[in-house]
Amino acid sequence: MKFKIGFKGYEEEKKEDLQVAKIRESRPVKSVVQVRFPSKGRSLAYYNDKFDLRVGDIVFVDGKLEGFQGIVTEVSRSFKIKLSDYKRVIAVADTNVKGEFYLGGSHLIAFDEDVIPYDKIRGWFLPPETDTEVAVGYDDESFALSDLGNLNIRSEIFDRGYDYYNRNKVLYICVDGNKGRALVEGSKVYEVSFEFSGGEIRNLNCGCFCSYHCKHEFAVLLQLRETLQKIEENYDDEHLKSDYFAAICKGVLLSYAVDGEKSGKIVLG
Repeated sequence: MKFKIGFKGYEEEKKEDLQVAKIRESRPVKSVVQVRFPSKGRSLAYYNDKFDLRVGDIVFVDGKLEGFQGIVTEVSRSFKIKLSDYKRVIAVADTNVKGEFYLGGSHLIAFDEDVIPYDKIRGWFLPPETDTEVAVGYDDESFALSDLGNLNIRSEIFDRGYDYYNRNKVLYICVDGNKGRALVEGSKVYEVSFEFSGGEIRNLNCGCFCSYHCKHEFAVLLQLRETLQKIEENYDDEHLKSDYFAAICKGVLLSYAVDGEKSGKIVLG
């Protein structure tokens, strides 16, 4: 079954709507905004001179709460402030989603890389990447996705990873050619990367910086196996055409891309 979802007119979006969107994207409007940080239970004011912010926008800021997701609750465009008293908004999430999805259990699957690209979805949860120096090393380990029993992990990691998978903590996963990436919700959102080819997993890494295979990685492998099984059973032709898929948790898509919309339509068929 195919699931189409689009906002602000889907496929027949009016030219004036596109013009408004471009104006908002290209013309920042200076403002002082109140930002609520759900994970910290705090609300603070920030100066913005990079974006045209609206109530409900998801943002990231600099200062002590850098790296924490915030939600704009108030916007003031009439103000006079001392800039040294204010930290700034440094990024705003792009939650505009348009395209075609396929039902895949707990997740919705897209085979068009422009529908839910990794960088866009990453921006819903994480701030822009910094210049922090990170060293990454790989061994020669590879294992079959069909037999995760060969993965050398402790029993408690297995149990917690399975719990993450079972509770849909794998928010997003995509495989482009043989390159895979995923976002997993733990104490914060972690990025997992891997290579997948010929049924084998290689170069599995997680941003939690564990020196061993962690629960986030194991949850991703379980979600990858489930998603590929559903693709093989129902959408093999679509996958072969693109050599790409992305899958997003239904609840995540609804919370971020649907709940804040005032217009648009959803088509089931």
